[in-house]
Amino acid sequence: MAVWYTARTMRWSTKAVIAAGLLAVLLVAAVPVALFAGVILMLLGQVVAGLALFGGSILAAAAAVVIASLGGVRHLRKLVSLASERDYRVVPLGRGEYNFD
Repeated sequence: MAVWYTARTMRWSTKAVIAAGLLAVLLVAAVPVALFAGVILMLLGQVVAGLALFGGSILAAAAAVVIASLGGVRHLRKLVSLASERDYRVVPLGRGEYNFD
């Protein structure tokens, strides 16, 4: 098997990070829909249910974003460490090494 082919295949951890990111995006996109549904519930007299629906959607979206970001950072660190082991010379730059022209 060629080297470029093995580099392109996604492992389960990569798929999990992508799935967590997609879930986070979908839950964040559902917050306005939950707000609208919560307002309708409040207009119909179910104030507590409307507030609970909206608050629950915000909490779920925030939790999904935090989980996706933590998983992504962990995955990125693992990729950088693997790249440095393979001698791709991935190193952090020092303060004086940035070139702002």
